Amino acid sequence: MDGEDRRVADGRSPTTALLLGLIITLAAVVADSWYVTRQIAGLRVLQTDLVDRSRRNSLQLLRVQNDLNQLGLAMRDMLDGDEPYPLTAWSAQFQRIRTDLAAALRSEQEVAVSRRTPEQQTYLEQSLAQFWDAIDRMFALAAGGQEAEARAQIRLSLQARQAALGTSVARLLRENNESEESAAARVQDIYSRVQRQVYVFLAASFIAIVLTSLYLIRSNRQLFARLASLSNQRRELAQQMIATRESTLREISRELHDEFGQILTAMGSMLSRAGRHTPDGSPLRAELREIGEIAQTTLDNVRGLSQSLHPSILEEAGFEQTIEWYLSTVERQLDVAVSYERSGTPRPVDSAIGIHVYRVLQEALSNIARHSGSKQAWVRLRLQPDALELEVEDHGRGLGHKSGHPGLGLVAMRERAELVGGSIEFGRPREGGTIVRLRVPLGPSAL
Repeated sequence: MDGEDRRVADGRSPTTALLLGLIITLAAVVADSWYVTRQIAGLRVLQTDLVDRSRRNSLQLLRVQNDLNQLGLAMRDMLDGDEPYPLTAWSAQFQRIRTDLAAALRSEQEVAVSRRTPEQQTYLEQSLAQFWDAIDRMFALAAGGQEAEARAQIRLSLQARQAALGTSVARLLRENNESEESAAARVQDIYSRVQRQVYVFLAASFIAIVLTSLYLIRSNRQLFARLASLSNQRRELAQQMIATRESTLREISRELHDEFGQILTAMGSMLSRAGRHTPDGSPLRAELREIGEIAQTTLDNVRGLSQSLHPSILEEAGFEQTIEWYLSTVERQLDVAVSYERSGTPRPVDSAIGIHVYRVLQEALSNIARHSGSKQAWVRLRLQPDALELEVEDHGRGLGHKSGHPGLGLVAMRERAELVGGSIEFGRPREGGTIVRLRVPLGPSAL
C-alpha cells in the first residue's frame, strides 16, 4: 500500500482541506467585494463632488470672465469719440455688471475646487475693490462735467485694471481646468486599480478553484482506488469463504455418505441376518425387523442430507440430472410446486460451474419458500452454445416488501455468479413477485 492509500486507510477525510479552500475562496470574494465597493463609493464621491464642483466653478469663472469682457467693451465704447452719449449713461450698465460679478464671485468661492492661498484671495478682493473705486471716481468726474479727465482715467487706469482682473480670472480658470483634469486622472487611476484588482481576484479565484478541484479529484481517485482495493479484497474473501464452505460441505457429505452410510448399511445387513436366524413368530424377530426399518429410514435420511450438503450426483450423473433430481425433492422439502422447463441442446457442464449454479437455484427456491408467500415457482434452464441461462420466477410478495439491507443469500448469489464469470439480475415480472436471471458463459462444447 503506497502513501496515498495509507492516508485514505488512516481515515483522513479531505473535508477539512476542502472546507479550508472554500473559506479562503469566500474570504477572497468578500475582501475583493469590499475593496471594489469602497473604491466605487470613493469614485462616486469624486465624480459627484470634485467633477461636478469643477464644472460649476468653471461656469462661474466663465460668467466672471464674461462680465469683465462686458466691462472692457463698455469702456472701449466710452472712449469712442463718435459716441453721442455722456459717460454717465453707462452708470446703470456698470452697476448691473457689478452686481452680477459680485454674485458670480460668491458662487465661485462656494464651489471652488482648487485651493487658493490667502494672498491670492486677498489680491483678487483688493483688485476688485480698487477697480470699483476707480470706476466710482471716474463716474464722479463725469458727473462733475470733467469728461476728458474721466476718459483719461479710463484709458490710463481702468483698462489696465480690467485687463489684470481678466488675467487673474483666466489663471483661475486654467487652474480649475487643471484640477478637473487631475480629477479625471484620479478617476481613471481608480478605474485602473479596480480593474487590476478584479483581474487579480479572478486569477486568484481561478487558481483556488483549480487547486481545490485538483485536490478533490486526487482525493476521489485515492478514495475510489481504496474502494476498488477493498472491493477486490472483499471479493477474494467471499470467494475463499465460498470455496471453504463448499470444501467443508463436500467433506461432511462424504463422511455422511461413506462413514455413516456404511455403518447403517452394515447395521441393516446384520439385523437382516439376525432376523433370519430367529424363529418365525418370535417377538424378537418382529423387533429386529422394526429396528432394520428404522436403520433403513435413517440411511435414506443420511443419504438425502449428504446430497443436500453436496450433491455427489453432480460428478456422477451430470449437471442436468442433478437439477432434475433436486427439483423433484423441492415440493416435498419446501412445500413449493415447481414447473420446470429446459431448452437447448444438452451439453456437459463442468462441476466447478455446476455447483455454483446449483447453489443459486437452491438459494432462490429457499427464498421463495421463506419470504415470498408463493406456493408456485417456475424454473427455466436454457443451454446455449456459449452460455447457460437459469431463471427462477415466483408471483409472491417480491424483494421490495422487506426493509433494510439485502440478505446474505442475495449477496452470496452475486458472488457465486462473479466466481464463474457470469452475471445475475433480480427483477419483477408483470404478474408481481421476483424473477432471478443467471447467465454463465461456457466454453465451446466438445460435442
